[in-house]
Amino acid sequence: MATLCKNCATPLIFDPAKQKVVCPSCGGAWDAEEVESNEKKYRENQHAVSAEEVYGPSDDLKDEYFDCYIYTCGSCGGEIAINGTEASTKCIYCGSSSVVFDRISKEKAPEFIIPFAVTKEYAVEAIKARFQKGLFIPKEVKNFKPDEVRGIYIPYWIANAYHVEADVISGEVRRNKHTVTKYWGRAGKMAVSNLPVDGSQMLSDESSQRLEPFDFSALKFFDEDYLLGFYSNVSDITNEDLQATVHQRARESFQEQAMKPISASSKKVRAERSVTIVDQDVKYALLPVWFVTYDYNGRHNTIMVNGQTGKIVCGVPWHEKAFYSAVAGLSTVLTVLLAAFFRYKFVPALFTSYSSRSSHSSSNNNPLSLIIAAIMIGIAVFAFGFALYKKVMKQLMLTQSTSIFNFMKKRQG
Repeated sequence: MATLCKNCATPLIFDPAKQKVVCPSCGGAWDAEEVESNEKKYRENQHAVSAEEVYGPSDDLKDEYFDCYIYTCGSCGGEIAINGTEASTKCIYCGSSSVVFDRISKEKAPEFIIPFAVTKEYAVEAIKARFQKGLFIPKEVKNFKPDEVRGIYIPYWIANAYHVEADVISGEVRRNKHTVTKYWGRAGKMAVSNLPVDGSQMLSDESSQRLEPFDFSALKFFDEDYLLGFYSNVSDITNEDLQATVHQRARESFQEQAMKPISASSKKVRAERSVTIVDQDVKYALLPVWFVTYDYNGRHNTIMVNGQTGKIVCGVPWHEKAFYSAVAGLSTVLTVLLAAFFRYKFVPALFTSYSSRSSHSSSNNNPLSLIIAAIMIGIAVFAFGFALYKKVMKQLMLTQSTSIFNFMKKRQG
């Protein structure tokens, strides 16, 4: 159902910059709570029906309309195809925003919402500004033109929990010239407050968690008019899914804190016992995210932008050969410079003072050991570059993930 302007009957949209529901035609603006559609009471019981019910069983349409439902636009009467969890969308015929009210009935409606505060234009410009700083980012990516930009409200469950855990942690410690394995026991409890859990199965938890943090002091009581002009989903995860995610994230947080004070390398949790009790008073909220897509070298890339804070979540295609050449060049230059420094700075001093030294001079004054140290520094630079490459490639895999692209792409408008 589209909500129409009471002055000129133009479909209304929510403006993140003004934090108002506005009319793009006459310029009228109202708080979301002030807007009420006269059609709502007549259309809130209208259900989206499956595509098969509308078009009948057909192998030709099965692929195109798989898992689709048909809803009627309240402005032009056109048929809108939506997926199984969409609660608001746009009509491809007249462009009106439509809210599927049976998807946000009193039993399923979110309690809270954080309205979009970042505009579409700001999100795109912020991405371009970030890309411009990348030394190895191709020029085509720096000057990208987005194929699609979608503002989507993601369903989240905001949970409080109580976590108790006991761990056995191992680590490697140097003892003279040898490395030994030591073990530590750690046990404790902690409270988890306002933990956001992504309520959409289509969006991976690893991607959604990178959007955090959200400022929950900005939560507003839900009003469907905040959805005008945007897409939104309803939650499709089970209570078991919610419990499992909270437990997993609590464990990860506890173990991270437990290992921090331990001075050792290669630290691992060898054994653990943990229990997480999730508070029954879990909040259901819609949180804003911009999805921006572009193609590069035949690959889809989807960038997410936190619609409240403007935080950008993405990996970026880059010139791998140029990066490795730069790292190799830097390693070589540092190795040569340091070796030369040791050769001309320390070696003459070593020979000048040789006669005054005792026969048990420290091996630390050996010129060969100094040169080896220089070479090791060069190797360390290369290792750092390789570690950075692996990190960036992991982020890029999320950006080019088929699931995140499909999550955004299955929208009309």
